Amino acid sequence: MYRIGIDLGGTNIAVGLVNEKYQIVSKDSAPTMARERTAEEIADKMVELCRGVCQSAGVLLSDVEAIGVACPGAVDTTKGVVGYCNNFSFEYFPVVELLRAKTGIQNVHAENDANAAAWGEAIAGAARGTKGSVMVTLGTGVGGGVIIDGKLLSGSNFAGGELGHMVIEQGGAPCTCGRRGCWEAYSSATALIRMTKEKMEECRHMGRKTRMDELSQKRGKVNGRTAFDAMRAGDAAAREVVDTYISYLACGITNMINIFRPEVICVGGGISGEGEALLAPLVPLVNKEKYGGEIPPDTKVVIAELGNDAGIIGAAFLGA
Repeated sequence: MYRIGIDLGGTNIAVGLVNEKYQIVSKDSAPTMARERTAEEIADKMVELCRGVCQSAGVLLSDVEAIGVACPGAVDTTKGVVGYCNNFSFEYFPVVELLRAKTGIQNVHAENDANAAAWGEAIAGAARGTKGSVMVTLGTGVGGGVIIDGKLLSGSNFAGGELGHMVIEQGGAPCTCGRRGCWEAYSSATALIRMTKEKMEECRHMGRKTRMDELSQKRGKVNGRTAFDAMRAGDAAAREVVDTYISYLACGITNMINIFRPEVICVGGGISGEGEALLAPLVPLVNKEKYGGEIPPDTKVVIAELGNDAGIIGAAFLGA
């Protein structure tokens, strides 16, 4: 039994052929060209990639049991339509209808990409075996998905689960959504880079040396690893950046626990690559702040396991 998962991103379309053990047996990708292509042209590219991964594995597309698409933006899962996504040049993208017509496969589903990734972790990753989990992704923004009683939380208009846009600092840093003080403005990789640059500028003004300057000059830019790498080299200023960043991250994760009480919170995205350097100081802060302390059974905070494959695997098993 095979299923196909499609992760439709603003930059790339990634497609994987997935077996019943949640293993990707064949995978391919191509540039999305989101601004240049029409909705139908993007659907054609997805179908081309679907045929390609099947051919690579020696499987007929007609033998595929289902296709699932992980899409950014607000996705009406009942109609299979992407209502709006700011990264694309169209609105009301009938992705399910187009894929059914172009592949002949009727078992096609669509879901928000963060929700699909959360579903992937729930069925095959760090939250497998649980009924309640939250996936938090720390990348350009802060995304996520919520699973309650084994079901994805979509909200009444399919735009629920926007975890990054709860305010944790009233009147704080501006967020791309238009509000100020959103969790995304403090716990995304973008926010970490901003904090790192601010600390570097402060150090220059005070005549304080920092390894962050050396690392950024060597790499040609400041990125999400700069402060962590400098901290590991013994840089006190970098330690201050990391401690501040983790304190904001802990605030948001504590809120997630207090609201949903999931069995597991999976932390994914680029910053999650720091592993124990992130978790070791994070978990005690969360345990100290969450409501009721360590009420058993305790919510586990773990690093997500599936990486960039979470969306593909989760999409493939939508509706399963």
